[in-house]
Amino acid sequence: MISFKQLRYFEAVARTRHFGKAAEQCAVTQPALSMQIQELERTLGVQLLERSRNGIMLTEAGREIAGRANRILADTRDIVDFARRQGNVLSGPLHLGVIPSVAPYVLPALLPLVREKFPDLDLHLRETQTHHLVEELLDGGLDLLLLALPVENPEVETIKLFNDRFLLAMPKSRQVSNRIRATPELLQQDRLLLLEEGHCLRDQALSYCSLRRIDNIDTFGASNLSTIVQMVAGGLGMTLLPELSIHLECRQGDIRLMRFTDPQPRRVVGLAWRRSSPRKRHFVELGKLITQATSAQMRDSELV
Repeated sequence: MISFKQLRYFEAVARTRHFGKAAEQCAVTQPALSMQIQELERTLGVQLLERSRNGIMLTEAGREIAGRANRILADTRDIVDFARRQGNVLSGPLHLGVIPSVAPYVLPALLPLVREKFPDLDLHLRETQTHHLVEELLDGGLDLLLLALPVENPEVETIKLFNDRFLLAMPKSRQVSNRIRATPELLQQDRLLLLEEGHCLRDQALSYCSLRRIDNIDTFGASNLSTIVQMVAGGLGMTLLPELSIHLECRQGDIRLMRFTDPQPRRVVGLAWRRSSPRKRHFVELGKLITQATSAQMRDSELV
């Protein structure tokens, strides 16, 4: 039988691609770690690692078993987490992942509420794109994600928190005659500025626009909405902004905002966690706090 220790050692080597770093992370000597992995290979009857002068690579079997080991270790952490959290709502460490198009608009209002209501919570934040967050969630590096739904993975459970409608943003100097609401056709008339590839906000905007032309789309390599807004204000084009961002991004008054005709484009923002996690009721409580934290920004956008 393979042991939990062997899986933990192998996962560390697979992640770091280095025996010395893996041994340091596991608080064992390098020979002891290497011996356990060799024993794991003998027990399984397959080679997991390719060792060479250039470093360590995973074999095909090693990649598959590393993925399974990650899930086993994550499930084990969930068991320990369950035992420790009995009776305590949102206490101890919580690793929260947030997408870049949500983090700067939710966290400043959320964090003071968390400190006030859950003083024993040790919150760790990670901001990156959706596909990275989901990978880290499944690997056990993150406990909870705040992102745009849906998340298409059978191992992930989600709840919806709120709808976040998109508005059309253009330079304030641009004149739009006799228009109360924007339409997708209006986006064809100027350069459309979007975040670089990999951001779900870009994909959602393109899905709504159903653009046939691609020569009027530009990213400039922008990875955050603030950069895009500055470009719009400078007359370089137009963009779609989630209403969650308007309170922060449009304070200077140099942007003209228009709501779209119905049905208005939107994204659904929610929480996601491993289906095996025992902390669902805790995550739901945090979701209520997130909804409370965003209510002010959403009320402000109603004035547009």
